[in-house]
Amino acid sequence: MTTLFISDLHLDAERPHITELFGRFLDAEARDAEALYILGDLFEAWIGDDDPSDTATFVADRLRDLADAGTPVWFMHGNRDFLVGQDFAGRAGMTILPDPTVIQLYGKPVLLMHGDTLCTDDVAYQQFRAQTRNPAWQAQFLSQPLAARIAFAKQAREASQAHQSGLASEGTMDTITDVAPAAVAAAFQQFGVDTLIHGHTHRPAVHVREVDGRPRERVVLGDWYEQGSVLRVDRQGHRLDTLA
Repeated sequence: MTTLFISDLHLDAERPHITELFGRFLDAEARDAEALYILGDLFEAWIGDDDPSDTATFVADRLRDLADAGTPVWFMHGNRDFLVGQDFAGRAGMTILPDPTVIQLYGKPVLLMHGDTLCTDDVAYQQFRAQTRNPAWQAQFLSQPLAARIAFAKQAREASQAHQSGLASEGTMDTITDVAPAAVAAAFQQFGVDTLIHGHTHRPAVHVREVDGRPRERVVLGDWYEQGSVLRVDRQGHRLDTLA
């Protein structure tokens, strides 16, 4: 059997064709999988489990159908949907994993991350991340009316786009928003694994580098802005593919 890994779908109402592609993926290939891992940014934004959007309802229903059919669904928070809580997870039939997590994958320990914590050169983002992961900040945010949270999410998205535009104009976009080699090496050393799977950077690839005299493999999942991206892993190896 095959274990599937995806991330960075960024589902929202503005790109219904991608939501439909995700639905077809769940109804077809994922039904025969040993497990499905979603490593963050399933949604473009998440303002709380009381989100009334049709996209959220569609995703919860399809994931619940998949889980009920026998495919376990594991979810890790991303930088866009870190407020997904146990209420939504229960509706969707998925289990929330901490970031990072080490799993046993066909007899081998593999480190899973969303990937944003590896981008340590993006100081402004790391400061924002520290603020928004604070439980007090999250409690205060979720206590606000739905309209206020929607407005904040819109403002945060615009600020992120402006930040990235500024980096692009400075010519530092490719380096600042990618993982820092030292952070990657530290993750391998801390967890003692030879394989890391993550998303976030939207740079799908398989990288092999030596850390402490051992070859280590880092698999980067692709985003779903224009097409799908899936990592298929079985006992024979892995394949990083796109979905039309």
